[in-house]
Formats: sequence, structure tokens, C-alpha cells
Amino acid sequence: MMQQRRLIRLRSVSLLRFIFVFALTTISLAALLSYHIFPAGKVPLLHVPLAKHEIAIERRIGELHWTTESSPPQLLKESSQKLDKVNGMADLSKLWRRPSNRSFTQCVEPSESYEGPNGSEGYLLVHTNGGLNQMRAGISDMVAVARIINATLVIPELDKQSFWQDSSNFSDVFDEEHFVSSLISDVKIVKKLPKEMLAAPKILKHFRSWSGLEYYLYEISSLWKDYEVIQAAKSDSRLANNNLPSDIQKLRCRAFYEALRFSPGIEALGKLLVERMRSYGPYIALHLRYEKDMLAFSGCTYGLSSAEADELTTIRENTAHWKVKDIDPEEQRAKGYCPLTPKEVGIFLTSLGYPSNTPIYIASGEIYGGDSLMTDLRSHFPFLMSKEKLASPEELEPFKEHASQMAALDYIVSVESDVFVPSYSGNMARAVEGHRRFLGHRKTISPNRKGLVHLFDKVDRGLLKSPKKLSGLIIEMHKKRQGSPRKRKGPLRGTRGMERFRSEEVFYENPLPDCICRKGAYSTNSATTGYGAVAI
Repeated sequence: MMQQRRLIRLRSVSLLRFIFVFALTTISLAALLSYHIFPAGKVPLLHVPLAKHEIAIERRIGELHWTTESSPPQLLKESSQKLDKVNGMADLSKLWRRPSNRSFTQCVEPSESYEGPNGSEGYLLVHTNGGLNQMRAGISDMVAVARIINATLVIPELDKQSFWQDSSNFSDVFDEEHFVSSLISDVKIVKKLPKEMLAAPKILKHFRSWSGLEYYLYEISSLWKDYEVIQAAKSDSRLANNNLPSDIQKLRCRAFYEALRFSPGIEALGKLLVERMRSYGPYIALHLRYEKDMLAFSGCTYGLSSAEADELTTIRENTAHWKVKDIDPEEQRAKGYCPLTPKEVGIFLTSLGYPSNTPIYIASGEIYGGDSLMTDLRSHFPFLMSKEKLASPEELEPFKEHASQMAALDYIVSVESDVFVPSYSGNMARAVEGHRRFLGHRKTISPNRKGLVHLFDKVDRGLLKSPKKLSGLIIEMHKKRQGSPRKRKGPLRGTRGMERFRSEEVFYENPLPDCICRKGAYSTNSATTGYGAVAI
């Protein structure tokens, strides 16, 4: 009897233990499942209005976090690596994300009082000067000048005497028919000076640099009393950046961004190059202005051999229209007046966070110093492409002996890139940046060259050894240099005369507020014109 009672008691205890263990296990499993579905401090993910791929990433992060917390020690490393990869994907998306356009959009339509060309006082001949984008800006300005002085514009003659010795005619680089037809409501344009005007009274005139409306309305227009043909000896920087009537500013934009379309052959190959770059994913277009003419003109010799520095000095001394001959290269670099070297560009992009497999399109002519100078950049970013690599020799054959046509191909790929980075703020960089602003503020990272040189020199002297600290400083330095909407900068404080105009931000680099305004807002251009809403 006694033995039966002990057996019953043991069975009861065992049953109670089983119930207790089962209950404890159930509670534990419920807690784990609850943590898995709704981790501490989080709300249900479907409550957040995210895109599908963002929801998927958020869910995966939650799963990996739970796995990391609960996995055995031997699995912690693998889970951590997966989590880093997901976080890395999120960081990468920020690198390609465009800045907010803050509801700014194109506004280039003329005012209600704007009328088409009415008659003509005479003909305006234009001899452009400089490289592709210097000529494009000059042509656009001359369209506006022809409107102001009521002239018939003859299709401009491109510069054939510049450093590049390019023999291209207007129709070789631009779509001539489109140029004429798209500006038909603005100015009269003819392809050639009529034969009967060849013997007409003509004057060769050097228009004053950065001139405003009054100069052209009175001083230049007065020439029609004695002449029937006015020839502009130069076209670059002949029109002021600011203080012009709204309709004139908008006409400049219509000419630069819309009328000056490249020739059909250039457009076709340019779009093909863009497609081929996009096949590799998002890409950076790097305008690497490390070419012989730029270095010779600026006197920048950092990183070059003494023989190369001497060659550049000789070129500068023998180029008559380059006025400044004696240049201190160290002082130039310290002030940020030199283009970044390929090596410095590699450090810069790496510090910003771009991974080594980022496709980079090199938009430039021949790099001075040859392929050996690209070694350091290639060590950071092996995936370097160019028009010569993306296109076959047969595809490039029609363009390769013409610098302006080759530059036009680079221009197209740069404007369409996911991110544009110029190593120097020359004519190409300014034109591309302005065009990207006009098209919706596409991401353009403008290096702070003076600040970067200071940091790079600290690295060279051993005063800045941490790559992480260098990266943080560079990222912070460029937070507000990514192409977001802002008003065009005026002259530097304290500057006078020509230096005052020279210090202004170039009109085509940032056409806001003249040609870019907020949706639904009426642009009176009151901030940039001293003449009110004058219709010219």
C-alpha cells in the first residue's frame, strides 16, 4: 500500500515538472517570436509608407538583428557581415541620391509683352573663341545681343585657331537647322551673309567684356548709322551675368540649353555611350581637367617631373594671348587654383564613400603624363571608362580628329550621368553643372579644392593618419556642394572694375533665378535686373 502511494506521488511530481517545463518553453518561444516580429522599440513595418525594396531591406535588417542576438557564437560573425552588407546598401543609395529640387523647375517662356523680331538694322557676324563650351556660351550671348541691337545673326564661325586647332564648322558640331528654327520667334538667323552685303560698310568691333543692356542699346546700336554689318571679334564674356531684363536672360537659356543641340551624329553616339555606361549600373562622370593646355595656362605642376614642368612653362611663355607668365605653382595649389591630380581625385571619391567597383567615365582629352599618372586613381577605382573604351574605332572615326566634337561626346555623357564630379571649375565643368541644374538639379559634387589640398598636405606630413577621420572631414566639407538649388552668386565683396565682374558666378553655371523658379510662382527677375520687366 505504502509502495503504491510513493509511485502515485512520483508520477504526480513528474507530471507537474512536465507541465512546468512545457509552460516555460511555450512562454520562451512566444517571447522570441514576439521579438522577431516586433523588435523592441519598433512599430510594425507595414505601417511605414516605404517602397517595396525599402520594406524588404527593413524586414531583412530586423531578421538579421534577431539572428545576431540569438545565434550561437560561431554564427555571430557571418550574421554581422550580412547586416553590414545591408547597411552598406542603404549607405550606397545615399551616394547616388539627387538633392531635393525644392519645387524649382525650368521657366524660360518669354513674357506676354515679348514680340517676335521686327525688321532688322543690319547683320551681326560672330567669330567665336575658345573651346567647345566657351564657344557655346559666346554663341548664346550673341543671340541675346542680336536681339538687343535688332540685328540679323549670321551663323557664327567657330574658332579654328585655338590650342586644339579644330577645323570644325558650326554644322559639324551643332544641329544647324534646329538652331535656326528653334529661335525663329526670337531673332532672324541666316546661314551666310548675303552676297549683296559683301561690299556693304562693315566694322570689326571688340565688344566690351561683361557689358549690360545700355552698352548695346546705345553704344553698339549707334554703329548702324554708319555700318550695315557689325563683326564681333570675340564672343566670350561679352554680356553681363546679372542685371539684364528677364526676357533677355530667358533667351540666353533657350539658346544655350535648347537651341544649341549637337549634330545628329554626335547626339546618336553620345546617347549610345550613355546606354553602354548605364549597362554597368549607376556611374560617375569625372571631368578630369588634367590636360596639357590647362596645366600650362594655370602654372600647376604639382606631382609632375621637372622636365614636364619645364615643358609647361615653355608653352605658357610662347602663347602670346596668355598674359600671365610668371606663376608660383605652390601658391596656385594652396589657393585652390589648380585641378586635382588623378591621385587626389581617387582619395577624394574614396573618402566620400564610393566603393572601388564604381563605374567612372573619364571625360577629358589626353591626360598629361600619360597612363602612368592614372595608376593611383586606378588603384582606387579599377573600372575607368572613356569614349575610346566604350566605342569602337570605327564609331569614333568621324570625330577623333576634331577636339570640339570629341568634347561634345563627353558633354552628353556627363550631363546624363548619375553623379558629375569636375576636378577643376573650367568652362566644361561650369556648363555641365548649369545644364544639370536646369534639368532638375542632378547631383553634381564640386570639390573644395583649397580645403582638400590642406587636408592632403596634412596627410603627406603625417599630421592626419586616420582614413576614417579624413573621410569624415571630407564628407562634412562637401555636404552643401552637391548641386541643390541656390541663387547665383554675385561679385566678391571688395572687388572693383573688371575684377568685380570676373568674380561673379557665371550665368550658365547657375541660371537660378532667371531660368529656374518655383512651380506656380511668377518670375519677375526683380533680384537680378535693374530694368524691371523690360521686353527686348
